Amino acid sequence: MLNGIRIVEIEGLGPGPFAGMMLADLGADVIVLHRAGGSAAPGMPERPILDRGKRSIALDLKAPADRDTALALIATADALIEGFRPGVMERLGLGPEICHARNPALVYGRMTGWGQDGPLAERAGHDMTYIGLAGALWHASPPGQPPVAPPTLVGDIGGGALYLVVGILAGILNARATGCGTVVDAAIYDGTANMMNLLMTLAQSGGFRCERGQSLLDGPHWSRSYRTSDDRFISVQCLEPKFYAIFLECLGLADDADFAAQFDPASWPHLSRRLEAVFATRSQAAWQAVFDGTDACVAPVLTPRQSSEHPMNAARRTWVHADNGLQAAPAPRFSGPADWSPPPVPARGEHGEAILAELAKRGE
Repeated sequence: MLNGIRIVEIEGLGPGPFAGMMLADLGADVIVLHRAGGSAAPGMPERPILDRGKRSIALDLKAPADRDTALALIATADALIEGFRPGVMERLGLGPEICHARNPALVYGRMTGWGQDGPLAERAGHDMTYIGLAGALWHASPPGQPPVAPPTLVGDIGGGALYLVVGILAGILNARATGCGTVVDAAIYDGTANMMNLLMTLAQSGGFRCERGQSLLDGPHWSRSYRTSDDRFISVQCLEPKFYAIFLECLGLADDADFAAQFDPASWPHLSRRLEAVFATRSQAAWQAVFDGTDACVAPVLTPRQSSEHPMNAARRTWVHADNGLQAAPAPRFSGPADWSPPPVPARGEHGEAILAELAKRGE
């Protein structure tokens, strides 16, 4: 879909490389400027899945000659991705003004936690701190327990990388129509708060409250996970009454008067305890068999590897086993052939000679 689009990605961590991976998955030519002489960050492999399908050149952006090479590459690009704290790219001589002077149509994508301005712009942070201050972590666990959200998904990826990709694509469309580039200020704090707007819509009619355990999707016995007899978990979220009725029927509770008032918050804690006892009587596999083929809106809680072995994955190949480990296929999907194999992950600087030759051919 993005054939002919070129993205220059300055090596970073987390959401920036994830955004670059998404754009590469969609067909863009993504060139990563890896640090010359650098190595992978602690805990990261030398060839991370996030670099799949990209090309790599190793540059020292503090060296004048390599900085000139970076500018020459940026001059050929539709967009740039950088994830430094505010002011770092300017100090390197690669800020928006300098880059736009070379490439007026460039979409300059900036990925930060707190944004380019504001009282926290210069402060360090990570996924949980961003989503905590943005209001998204508060409802992440049952009442009385410290809030915990799945690592990186809500903030780094949801509020960060995905909003950066949307901003870059919107900027490219505008640049092609007007010839003018832009700066995309993608702050994880902003994007995470923006994702709350569905819940804030529920708040308009009283379906979302600040008190934990009292909102439509936060507290009901029909919207949570339960432990099974084999110490695994089953997720339940049968919001609509017709699905709730199927759920109760599968459990043999359709005629139990206690469960009749689906939307009564006062009954939710008691009914949750009752269901805890019910689900603890059978294994996860046994409960899957009970709900299989129904619209009860019940599913097992699986690890990524368990998910890759589920029949759903056999049909869609959402999870793929490759030489460098288990990874998820690109999303969304488009009409046409659906077969996909993981593209290679470059070594640091692997394509340097070829990229420099391309620049020389273009006269950059």
